[in-house]
Amino acid sequence: MDEPPNSVDFTPDELEAWSSFATVLEWLPVALDIQLQRDSGMSHFEYGLLFALSRAEGRTVRMSALAGFANSTLSRLSRAVARLERRGWVQRSPDPIDGRVTTATLTPSGLDATRAATPGHVALVRTLVFGSLTGDQAEELRRISSQIATSISADGRWAPGG
Repeated sequence: MDEPPNSVDFTPDELEAWSSFATVLEWLPVALDIQLQRDSGMSHFEYGLLFALSRAEGRTVRMSALAGFANSTLSRLSRAVARLERRGWVQRSPDPIDGRVTTATLTPSGLDATRAATPGHVALVRTLVFGSLTGDQAEELRRISSQIATSISADGRWAPGG
């Protein structure tokens, strides 16, 4: 018999669900990193930054907002953007409205790199995630993931063009 939800241990059903989900949380990022490093020479984190910039108005985002999208500290973000700058994919500059703020802008070369990396990334996500789900299950995954993300941070979720 399952114990009440306020127990200090998981119920058997909770443990089974959590173990499966935790495995995805550990294994999926590694698989995404391996594919992107192999095919495009970038990490999944770096791809996420380039992707966010490619969807932003003017392909420019304040560094603080980009850190929020990436759930990253400014220090980690700054190191990643410096790597992308060295490759000529991103350019940092003072915000023209508020010079105290730094913006990151995707360069034409960075847009090309993002576009080149996207087909392989999408194919892997389709294979690993959507390939094992029905359309209804994919919608349920979206709904559940959104619900969990909102319970963590109501305003911390990245949205296209956000």
